[in-house]
Amino acid sequence: MNRILKRNIIDYIYVTIGSAVTALGIALFTNPAQIAPGGVSGIGTLLYHTFSIDVGLSIFVLSVPIFFIGMRLFGKIYGLKSLIGTVLLSAFTSLWGHIFGYGGILDYSKDMSYWLSCLYGGVLTGAGMGFVMKGGSNTGGTDIIALIIARWCHISPGTSLLIVDALIIAASAFVFSIESALYAIVVVYITTLVLDKIVLSMGTGYAKTVYIISDKLDEIGDFILNDLERSGTIISAKGLYTREDRPMLMTVIPNQSILRLTRAIHDFDESAFLIIQETHHVLGEGFTPMEKILAEQHNDVTLEQ
Repeated sequence: MNRILKRNIIDYIYVTIGSAVTALGIALFTNPAQIAPGGVSGIGTLLYHTFSIDVGLSIFVLSVPIFFIGMRLFGKIYGLKSLIGTVLLSAFTSLWGHIFGYGGILDYSKDMSYWLSCLYGGVLTGAGMGFVMKGGSNTGGTDIIALIIARWCHISPGTSLLIVDALIIAASAFVFSIESALYAIVVVYITTLVLDKIVLSMGTGYAKTVYIISDKLDEIGDFILNDLERSGTIISAKGLYTREDRPMLMTVIPNQSILRLTRAIHDFDESAFLIIQETHHVLGEGFTPMEKILAEQHNDVTLEQ
């Protein structure tokens, strides 16, 4: 079997399993417990308990248009796998809801059931999202909205995603209760922990700095420019043993793109040499604006004085 075809099949298996597991967390635990931990699924939970709209249907109706907006604004980064991840999540959420019932599997007359929903909902959602990301996809929705806000408001994507999810959680406090919003924060925390464990290649930092030495730098550079929509710098280098001049490509890649880059480099040149480092602060175009950091530092100095 062709190596690329085999890898794509494995990716789609990851996406399918991940979507199914994520949907289990939503259908069996967070939605029945009236917990809306951000994201399109959180909006779907609000709509279900307010207007009795199927959660899976809400995820589909909200996510697909957002997906096409993201693809129009950001280009190839939102490919077929991302659309499939979105559709599968909505389909599995509806499927589990019909199979197990929309009331979940716990007795919510007992307070402990809400804590169990936080725990198992967070673990399943984090694990499922981890598998989806390992398959080179995502479940769409508010992460695309966050990128749009980040572009127009000149803030980091992480900050904008936090704002979007915080607004959804705040809305749940008005629709359900303050307790429900606090439970949602716990679910977000558990989801994040599990996601970091599953997607080890994405690490815990904000981005990765990658140094690449290869005979196929032109092809790799084109992939970074056109497919990842990032840039890089060619650095003059010399081999310590051979004393030959070897150009080296340095680029900074967001965590969610590092797996795609690694696979592409392997496809271009199996003998390529890579150094991948955690990068926690990236300033400049495409990342955190430098003016924002300078303003924060100025405020810190003012407070100290």
